[in-house]
Amino acid sequence: MTLALAGAGRRTRSPSWLTLAVLAPTLLISLPIAYVATRAWQVGLAGVAEELFRARTAELLVNTVTLAGSVTLLSALIGVAVAWCVERSDVPGRRWWRVAAALPLAVPAFVASFAWASMGVAFQTMPGAVLILTLSHYPLVYLPVAAALRGMDPAFDDVARSLGRTSWRRFVSVTLPQAWPALGAGALLVLTHMFAEFGALALLRVQTFTTAIFESYELEFDGGTAALQSAVLLALALPPALFEMKLRRDLRFARVGKGGRRRLSLTPLGGARPFVLFGMAALIALALGAPCAVLAYWLAVGKSFGHAAADIWPAVKGSLTLALPGALVVTALAAPLALAATRHLGRLSGLAERLPYVVHGLPGLVVALALVFFSIRFFPEVYQTVALLFAAYAVLALPLAQSALRASLELAPARFEEVARSLGKGPVAAFVAVTLPNMLPGVGAALALITLELARELTATLMLAPIGVTTLATEVWSQANEGRYAAAAPFAALLVAVSAIPVYVFTRRSLELHDL
Repeated sequence: MTLALAGAGRRTRSPSWLTLAVLAPTLLISLPIAYVATRAWQVGLAGVAEELFRARTAELLVNTVTLAGSVTLLSALIGVAVAWCVERSDVPGRRWWRVAAALPLAVPAFVASFAWASMGVAFQTMPGAVLILTLSHYPLVYLPVAAALRGMDPAFDDVARSLGRTSWRRFVSVTLPQAWPALGAGALLVLTHMFAEFGALALLRVQTFTTAIFESYELEFDGGTAALQSAVLLALALPPALFEMKLRRDLRFARVGKGGRRRLSLTPLGGARPFVLFGMAALIALALGAPCAVLAYWLAVGKSFGHAAADIWPAVKGSLTLALPGALVVTALAAPLALAATRHLGRLSGLAERLPYVVHGLPGLVVALALVFFSIRFFPEVYQTVALLFAAYAVLALPLAQSALRASLELAPARFEEVARSLGKGPVAAFVAVTLPNMLPGVGAALALITLELARELTATLMLAPIGVTTLATEVWSQANEGRYAAAAPFAALLVAVSAIPVYVFTRRSLELHDL
């Protein structure tokens, strides 16, 4: 059966070695906040008031909230609807739809925006941006909600069915409450992605705080204005991050005892089946088919492909040499954060768990500016090195690694280690024998997710990559931003192909594990 729990078992104070391990990523994550505060202090109260109460700031605030709120809401509605259709209804081809619904995640948002923008200026508007970014980001909600629906115990649904409740009432009163943590986590990721999105919005000519921050620094070299605009983004990201974490902490569901696996009774769609199939097919066609078709068009008829082809291998090499070791660095820094959050109480572990999600709402440009600011003053030898770029990757991608690692750690309660200790094993031996094997699936998932994320990262790479180093993402941006769509197409197509492989394998693997 499934129980709603108010806690996760007894947790203890963290040992000194873990406290030291948590301090390093926590201090690193704090640098963007310290940068924003320092630059705002340098501007002074009068400058802060002048900037915050400008008509331009109000316009950016409206645009940012409108875009982030609209995309998050639509992504949540679409993600939950598609997850329910493929997991709880008798829609034909359910296994195929399960994979197909996740594949739009393989098309980076700025690549999708480049494809749509190249069709004409009609999509370079706020409604166009909402549509395109929703199509790109709804899988961030669909995937965790679908996983939650697959893992739910069917007992509650069967009881509600026996009481005569309709499909809609069972969904609202039984299914949705159990999916809230997954829905909240997915929606928070979408929201923070929208706060930080730059490349897609720049190509679609939509102004938000992120694009304004880029202009303040690149065009006017005004770090003070950029810092104040970043402070507004931090203020916007803080409440939803705290709310989602409170939801995850206070409402947990666990299955007590496997018992015999029972299949859920699928809800018959009846006369709605053709409409559901049409809707899902249209969604996949718009989210995946349209961008890929446009890329194929530019590859087929473009005149500048030959010029760009000579630069493809350096871009591929740059993407791999940055993404693969970067993923190892990020996962290594995230491991003590996840371990402290699931095993040990304390203010430091609580702060370390929450802070990355708050900073995740900052654009990569602000993170890069913060690291440049502090490295020049305190560690000039790391300026314009790969180490500084990896630090930026860690700040930007820690929440993804934390989520993957935490999911595995929560499957191995701390009591298992206590049992191993009672049998004579020391702390390290108990960790290696009990906890580490349970962490390995999460480590693998974290490495795959972070590699995918870093291969597509744009703004921090543009700012911090050593001179002469290019990636597929930066080449797409450089060519598309100048209107050279045919030249950008080979890099964009390769980026989609590289992204599609881990998305497909990860989705199929999760289904195979569920079916065991």
